[in-house]
Amino acid sequence: MAVQVPLWHHYLQALRSRAASRAQEHQRAEDVVLTLLGRVHTLDPRFLVDYSRDLEAFQFALRSSEGPLDVEVPLWVDAEALVIEEVGAAEAGGGLGCCRLGLPREAAGLERWKADDVFEASLEGSARCCGHIVPGKVLRVLKDLLVAAVVYCKHHRLITPGSLSVDSLKEEQLGLSLRVSSGWRTLCFNVVPVVRKRLRVPALEGAGLVPGFPEGALRGIVCQKATLVPASAELWRVSTDYLLTRLLGALGSLRGHRLDSLSILDRVNHESWRDGGRSPGLTFGHLKTVLLWSATLFPMPEDWEELQGAVYRLLVVLLCCLATRNLPHFLHPEQNLLQDAGLDLGALYQRVERFASQPEAALRIHATHLGRSPPPRAGSGLRALLQLPASEPAYWATAYFDVLLDKFQAFNIQDEQRVSAMQSVFLKTKALGAEDR
Repeated sequence: MAVQVPLWHHYLQALRSRAASRAQEHQRAEDVVLTLLGRVHTLDPRFLVDYSRDLEAFQFALRSSEGPLDVEVPLWVDAEALVIEEVGAAEAGGGLGCCRLGLPREAAGLERWKADDVFEASLEGSARCCGHIVPGKVLRVLKDLLVAAVVYCKHHRLITPGSLSVDSLKEEQLGLSLRVSSGWRTLCFNVVPVVRKRLRVPALEGAGLVPGFPEGALRGIVCQKATLVPASAELWRVSTDYLLTRLLGALGSLRGHRLDSLSILDRVNHESWRDGGRSPGLTFGHLKTVLLWSATLFPMPEDWEELQGAVYRLLVVLLCCLATRNLPHFLHPEQNLLQDAGLDLGALYQRVERFASQPEAALRIHATHLGRSPPPRAGSGLRALLQLPASEPAYWATAYFDVLLDKFQAFNIQDEQRVSAMQSVFLKTKALGAEDR
């Protein structure tokens, strides 16, 4: 196990060495987007500009994978005055948390949202609402404004020549895709109109009871507003991305390698499990959820002191989720993030397990970093070990997991011996748990 540690740290240092240049690229590209949105606000004050982008920059610094970066465009509306009309799962196409945003008949200050370009009058004669703000219409207005902003900013040299063109703006189903060139890298931003409203988040209301997170930080997160984003042309849905990123930031305030383990697996996922981004697979959001659950399952500070042990804690949780084909949403556990993801979970499990049993190949920065003979691969016995901890909560104890990790790295032991050794550990763990009770 000691032989492996320098390789993990060397890989992490390689990721960190690119952090400064990536941050600069991200800042340049984001400045272009914010300049465009500033012009959009000038053209139509209903669309605001959110310049508080620290959380997005923080999350981008953790990522190595390429993927759309969300840019929220808040709507200038009194969200607390709006009427939330929840719809059933059947009408929402199976989605959860979908709703319509209704304009109350008697509310003042909402006249700007009764314009035909964003509003649809109610035909049912509702006593509460005169109509609804339609996300599909809002998206079309925002796209037209962005096109005009691109033309204006290019003409007045407010953005770097060649950084983008009107052709780079694409209308997606739930947002606007905008590709911005920053140096040699092109970043893709997903521009999304949002309504921020104070909503209940039951999973965080007992914030002091959530293990693995700093209590004070959780209380502050509970007070944050949730975000409503387009779910379809007619419906909105609750998005918890902002709250989840705040939770991630709370973990970053703790000592240990929680965020480092996420950065490593995100890079391995992009380069190895997704073939450099050419194959479908896990997203950064999936891995972020795995870390949040891991932080809860392994709440002790010593769980995260050693880099390799931190990574393997995420790996065990990830493998258990892939084996059961269920990755629960951290704030809404009834939602399975792997459902309808269009992924071959069996093949993905094999890739993750192969990395868990032989990480050296994926951690190789250069071909000369490894010798000619790779370590032996794990067999069926080791595969069984990776799945065993999910069978009983007591097995998530720090002492148990450290034994598991130690056995996991002992490649010179036969699989049958590993299983026999771990079975004895299970018996001891159960005995200790019984004594504690």
